[in-house]
Amino acid sequence: MMKIGVLALQGDFAEHVNILKRLKVEPVEVRLPQQLKDLQGLIIPGGESTTIGKLAGDFGLLEPLREFGRQHAIWGTCAGAIFLSKDVRRDQPILGLMDILVQRNAFGRQVDSFEADLIIPELKNSPRSEIPFHAIFIRAPIIEKVEADARVLAALPDKRIVAAQQGHFLATSFHPELTNDTRFHEYFLSLVD
Repeated sequence: MMKIGVLALQGDFAEHVNILKRLKVEPVEVRLPQQLKDLQGLIIPGGESTTIGKLAGDFGLLEPLREFGRQHAIWGTCAGAIFLSKDVRRDQPILGLMDILVQRNAFGRQVDSFEADLIIPELKNSPRSEIPFHAIFIRAPIIEKVEADARVLAALPDKRIVAAQQGHFLATSFHPELTNDTRFHEYFLSLVD
C-alpha cells in the first residue's frame, strides 16, 4: 500500500488524510523528521504559511523536508504552495524547492474567498475529465511566475496562475481537499515514484 505523509503542524491536514483514506492510501501525519521515513510522497496543507514555516523550524523539519523533496513528490495546497516555493518576496521560512514565485493573500482577505470551476487538461485521464474542477480559494495565493522547467496547470480566466507542476512537485492555490472531488489527489499520486 502506498504511504503518503501529510504535514500536520497546522492547517487543514485532516481533510487530506480523509481523502487519502478514501483512495486506499495509507496516510501518515508528519510532525517530526523521523516520520518522513518510508513515505513515498508528502502533502503540505493549507493553513498559515508563516506559522507552518516557524513550526517546521522549531521541530527541526526544514532540512529533512528539503532532503525528502529532492527524491520524493511533494504537493503544497494554498499555504503549502507558498512553503514549497523558491520565492515569496518576504522573509519567512520556506523550503525553496519549486521554481515558482508566489504572492500571499493575492485575492484579499477572508471575506474575499471564492469558488471557481477550472478546466485542467492534466486531469483528462479521469473518468470525470469533462467536468470542470470546482476550486475553493480561501485567502489564496497566486503563482505569479513559473521558472525553469515548472509549468502552468491551471489559471483563472484573467490568466492568474492557480496551479503548477515541476517534475514531482505540485502547487495549487486552492483547496482540493475541501471538495468531494478526488481527481487532484489522484493526479498527485500519479507523480509519486
